[in-house]
Amino acid sequence: MKKTFCKVLSSSIAIATAIVPFSLFPAFNAEACTRLLWNNKVGVVVGRTTDWPVTTEPVINVFPRGISRNGGQLDHKTVVAKNPLKWTSKYGSMVTTMFGVGTVDGFNERGLGAHLLYLTSTDFGTRDTSKPGLQAALWAQYALDSAATVSEALMLLDKIQPVMVEVNGGTKATVHLALEDAAGDSAIVEYINGKAVVYHNPDYRVVTNDPSYDKQLALLKKLDFSNASRETPLPGNVSPTDRFQRASYYLRTIPEPKTDHEAVSTMLSVARNVSVPFGAPYKDSGQYNTEYRTVSNLAKKRYYFEMTTSLNVVWADLNKFNLAKGAPVMFLKPDNFNLTGDVTAKFQKVKQASF
Repeated sequence: MKKTFCKVLSSSIAIATAIVPFSLFPAFNAEACTRLLWNNKVGVVVGRTTDWPVTTEPVINVFPRGISRNGGQLDHKTVVAKNPLKWTSKYGSMVTTMFGVGTVDGFNERGLGAHLLYLTSTDFGTRDTSKPGLQAALWAQYALDSAATVSEALMLLDKIQPVMVEVNGGTKATVHLALEDAAGDSAIVEYINGKAVVYHNPDYRVVTNDPSYDKQLALLKKLDFSNASRETPLPGNVSPTDRFQRASYYLRTIPEPKTDHEAVSTMLSVARNVSVPFGAPYKDSGQYNTEYRTVSNLAKKRYYFEMTTSLNVVWADLNKFNLAKGAPVMFLKPDNFNLTGDVTAKFQKVKQASF
């Protein structure tokens, strides 16, 4: 089922441990990232890869309830002058940020997950000041702050408008939004030619980048995975279309897990298969690779994180954090070779943050 509507998200949060200039989208376009959704007998498990030519300085943050946000602010600057979206977080969340200013991956205490991925054709359209405006880097965070399910998030997002921001000499924040919840529902929201297009169906399990989602689905429909074997022809490069098709194939073949451990391990195996190796060519020049992989267990509220420069997987349990209003924002920098296993107790309080 597909429908069109206008939506947005966000508030200005200078997130995590340091306030740095906003460079969520560097001065080059990076076709990057894969999101994978797996509804199994153990629960709903979500995988994500982040592929980028340079480090995104990822930080895992835990935000409590009751944080006031302003979606018209970006790095202490007003980017939505008229009718900016303002809200107070209803739910606590555990997220990964890029460059300390934008949430790109994570979930909230009710089991709603949200992910921003690159999409070159994104066009949020002309600003409609009758709707509250939200700068694009906080699209995912607004959903996590405000909604418990995919359907609830879509209703809220229908009432606002995401606003494009330009950084680093004119590079635009062209992203689309993937959502899922603990019941296994799924939605992908793209803005094409100024209109929001929503793909809302639990069968929409894989998201990569270009082209737009309707074209990805059309390409996938041409492939026959009904009698999968090791002889089945399968795209093997690192382009968004190849990753989309390969991920869709392996999500069809993976066995039902018996335990949470098996579910997470299986998801990581698929995420690694669609990751970008070090040295992979990027378009006409340059190179890029997968910087990190995440897995979210939406029922258990556990978040698993794997840096590709580390030999270890770490995880944290959102249930063990104080999410009450007034509780401190907590953070962990995962780019640490000494971290391994359960790192819930290793999070630290944010000493200074701007919201």
